[in-house]
Amino acid sequence: MARQLSLVPAPPLGPAVLEHVWPALRAALDGAAPLAVLPAGDGPAATARAVLRPEVPLEDDVDLVVVTSGSTGTGRGVLLSAAAVRASATATLDRLGGPGDWLLALPVSAIAGLQVLARAALAGRTPTVLGHGQPLTDAVAAMPGGRRYTALVPTQLRRSLAAEPEALRAFDAVLVGGAATDPDLLTAARDAGVAVVTTYGMTETAGGCVYDGVPLDGVAVRVAEGVELAGPVLAQGYRLDPAGTAEAFADGWFRTRDAGTWAEGRLTVNGRLDDVLISGGVNVSPQAVEAALRAHPDVADAVVSGVPDAEWGHRVVAAVVPAPGAAPTLETLRPWVAARLGAAAAPRQLHLLDAVPVLHTGKPDRRAVTRLIEGA
Repeated sequence: MARQLSLVPAPPLGPAVLEHVWPALRAALDGAAPLAVLPAGDGPAATARAVLRPEVPLEDDVDLVVVTSGSTGTGRGVLLSAAAVRASATATLDRLGGPGDWLLALPVSAIAGLQVLARAALAGRTPTVLGHGQPLTDAVAAMPGGRRYTALVPTQLRRSLAAEPEALRAFDAVLVGGAATDPDLLTAARDAGVAVVTTYGMTETAGGCVYDGVPLDGVAVRVAEGVELAGPVLAQGYRLDPAGTAEAFADGWFRTRDAGTWAEGRLTVNGRLDDVLISGGVNVSPQAVEAALRAHPDVADAVVSGVPDAEWGHRVVAAVVPAPGAAPTLETLRPWVAARLGAAAAPRQLHLLDAVPVLHTGKPDRRAVTRLIEGA
């Protein structure tokens, strides 16, 4: 009998998550009711519906469909079985030292937030939800005693480390993923006594599957043209997209679009294969420039893009959020970046932002930043 996909709108972080999404996810993990959580906002929700096409019967053996952010292209509906989600959650709990209580601080329309709920479900615990604007300290105080875990994106870690480091120290592990984490930020967090664990993975691997460079139990890694992953955590493909599925999934392996190295049982990810700017004939990594900019005391956050330029090929453009009370200028940031990465990487154009726009997953919305730059 054909199974139909149930759609649940993602509520704002708060009690409504436990009322609406929590029971629906547990039912999906039991194989009782296939689920997709729509991202918040009319635009993202409409885009997700178009990808999901709930009126079309669901592919076989699928229990959860998660729409990707589309940060590097059109968003896709990733087909996950309950077994894959459970395998990921179980391996994570084993790696972290056993079951504990989880604080949800990420959107539940994305795999990172859904995995927090799944890990709590497998541990037999009800998660605590960080409300919008709620201090992290208050949320930690509401959690039961014993082992405590949470998952954050780098921007959340940076803000919490500056404002509430004592709250971060209350966790037995703080998983950080969704985007590359600046080495300086990791060092600062660990020096402050925060048990940070870097995670690498994606919706197609049911969330993070490589922790601090080491694959979770059952996960295999190899590097060919790019990083490839295998194991029980893999998705079955993309919703109503057999061609895309065949291109990305083959012989039990998922081909990411990330560059990396695999040596002595440890993976190092070096950014996207296609995320390189050529400026003045020199390859420039936007992620490396962003990390250098965030290390400047006048910069709270940064997104870097390339604008076509007749002379340079691409002109490196930086959009930065100033640190409180600071007023960064191109004249101060260019030599700072050049000293660390070379002259070609130094931004030739600067835009100041109040905040970096984000996608429903919490990742920076690079296309929105590009539109802001082009419209300036």
